Parts: sequence; structure tokens; C-alpha cells
Amino acid sequence: MKSFSLSMKALMLNLILSAWVVSTTQAEDWTGFRGPGGSGASSAKNLPLKWGDSKGIQWKVALPGPGTSSPIHHNGKIYLTSYSGYGDGSRGSIGSLKLHVLCIDSKSKKIVWDKSMPAASGEQSYSGIGIPNHGYASSTPITDGKTVVAFFGKSGLIAYDINGNKLWKKNVSERPGTDRFGSGASLVKYKNLVIVPASVECESIIAYDIKSGDEKWRSPAEGYGAWWCTPIVSSFKGKDELIASVPGEVWALNPTNGKLRWYADSFSDRATCPSPVVNDGVVYIIGGRGGNAIAIKQGGRKNVTDSNVVWRIRDGSYVTSPVYHKGHLYWVSDRGIAHCVKAETGESVYQERLSGARSVYASALLADGKIYVVSRFNGTFVLDAKPQFKQLAHNEISSDESDFNASPVVLGEGLLLRSDKYLYYIGR
Repeated sequence: MKSFSLSMKALMLNLILSAWVVSTTQAEDWTGFRGPGGSGASSAKNLPLKWGDSKGIQWKVALPGPGTSSPIHHNGKIYLTSYSGYGDGSRGSIGSLKLHVLCIDSKSKKIVWDKSMPAASGEQSYSGIGIPNHGYASSTPITDGKTVVAFFGKSGLIAYDINGNKLWKKNVSERPGTDRFGSGASLVKYKNLVIVPASVECESIIAYDIKSGDEKWRSPAEGYGAWWCTPIVSSFKGKDELIASVPGEVWALNPTNGKLRWYADSFSDRATCPSPVVNDGVVYIIGGRGGNAIAIKQGGRKNVTDSNVVWRIRDGSYVTSPVYHKGHLYWVSDRGIAHCVKAETGESVYQERLSGARSVYASALLADGKIYVVSRFNGTFVLDAKPQFKQLAHNEISSDESDFNASPVVLGEGLLLRSDKYLYYIGR
């Protein structure tokens, strides 16, 4: 009986470990910025609530350099970008700058491959307020499970297969220099296309064939200034729309050919950063230095400002993107103020400052009835996803004093958090 009991315990242990491996390697794939549909929302359950240096960190991987891009994953493989050799605390010159694309195996917790390339000549120096705040690896990559594509602004677009073999590279920038704040918009995957919002690089939105790298269409955006919004694709009445927020307007393009379907006047500002979210045929967009938000019904042709704008409010965020949940929009502004508004009317439900959240660049994550908000210097805040403000937890990894700029990502029953030094997997 004793040997039988030990055998049963061993069997149960193996089953538990196998279940854990399955949960982390066969999870809902997160193949681009803000996950499925670019919504920042996940159907995952049993996610961690509290963690710290001595609790909840299942593993961490040291990165070759900093970066503000978020990780993505497919079939247990995690992909992200970083940079090294310059602007990372080393003494190298700008000619030493290297741009990295990494693949990390979630099962072995090791870097499977690390491919680097030199930055383009004439890259911006590490000075001022733009580049030092987010560096040279700001755009989140995309994957279709066969190809991984990363965007490094002035240094171009590069594609690898999942084994790290280089497939193709394209130069995107057509100017002597980019905007002084550098590149930041992330890629969008649509069917066999990778769509590049290259405003500050060449005043265009460009689509390439993900397999060959051939350019398929180019939509001009001259005269709209610099914008860093990552568009999303949303279907409405059987038609897919590529929705982007640019200074002064919201666009809906045909993602197949880049042609404009409709547009609406939004808010006057020289720059836009947050990504849209869509629910039940309504587009919600926040943005601008002054703080603005707008709701627009999808569909229509040409200028739909008078016919499709549902509401406008003076309430928003300059960098961070919102999430939608059960009739409400939630976001935390760059200065650490949590917002909740009624999606139907734009009426404010609450505005509450998160204690200690001095600066937030990461966009919110909605999952498991919670809203996860990563601050740059003061840890991760967990809020109840209800229209009554309630802070459930404030989690800090005190041993890591580097910046946390990337948006959190769900992997199985845990979270991927990226700092300038490490990639963490947080679980129960």
C-alpha cells in the first residue's frame, strides 16, 4: 500500500506539472500589440493578483538590452525586441547601436535565438526627451505563426521565420531624419499582410506581404503631422475596417487596398498615440495632450462627422490606450489617474489617482475581471473592472529598478511583464 501511495503521488505530481506546461505553452496566442483584435482584453481566468520579489515570479529571462515594445507569443514561443551598444548605459557610440529580435521558449525559459542588426546610419542621438524616454525598440512585433516581423522605424522592417532565419528586410524611412520623438507605432497583422503605420518615417500607411515582403499598397498621410497610433482592424456589416487615429481625424481604411472608406473630425492636436477600441459597431478613441475622447459609429462613406459621432468629451490620455468592458471604458492616464466613463454617453463615472503611479506609458489590460496597469517606475496596479473604483493590489518588483514601459501580456494563467532588464512570467 505504501508503494502504491507513493506511485499515486508521483502520478498526480506529473499530471499537475503537465497541466502547468500545457497552460503556459498552449495558451491563447497573443500575436500583436494588445493581443486578439488589438483590444487589450483576454478571456483568461485564474490570473495572479499579488506578486513581488519573493512571490509570484515563476521565471525571468535577462534581456540583451532595453526596449519599450511588448512581448508577443505563439505556440509557446515568445518574441520581443530590444537594443544594445548605445543608449543602454554602455559607453558605445551611436555607430555601435544594435537592434535585436528575440525568441524565448516559455517551457525552457531560455532565449532560443537572438538576431541583431546595426541601426541605420543617421539614427537619432540619445538626447532630448523623446529617445531617452523610450529608446530604439518601441514597436511591438507581429507573427502569423510562421513569420515574425519587427519594425525599427528609421532602421526598417525585418522578417524572420520562427527558427530565426532572415526572410526579408525593407527600408521604410524616406526622410533625412525622423520626428525628434522617434518611432513608436506598432505593426498590424491582417490576413497575409503586415501593415505599417509609418507616419514619422514617410507620412504613409504601408502594407507588405508577410511572406515575401512585397509592397501591396500605400496610403498617403502627408500634412497630418506626427502620430504614433497603432491602428486596429474591426469588421462591420461584413466589411473589415482599418481604424486609425491621426491628428484631427479618425480614419477607416479598406485593409485590403488602403482606400479610405470614411473619416470623422476628432480633436485638434499635433500628435496622437492611443489605439482605438471597438464594441458593437462603435469606435472609441482617446488622445491628445489636452485630454480628449470621442465615440463614432462605424460605417458610412466619406465625412461622417455630422452623422456618426455619438459623443465627445474633454477627458482622455496622451499615450495610454483604453479597454472596453460591460458598457464602460476604462483607462489610466499618463499621470496615473484612473478613468471610467459610460460608453453610451461619455459621462464620467470616476476619476481616481493611483497612489504612487507617477508615470504610465503602458496600455491597460482587461482580464479575469481585473484591469492591470503597469507604471514606469512604481510597479503594477490591479483594479476591479467595475464602475466603482477599487484598487485590488499594487505589486512592485523592488529588485528591478529599470523602467517598465511595455504593456502586460496574458500567457496561460499568468502574465508576461517586460522591463528594460528582464522578461518576467508572473503566476499564482
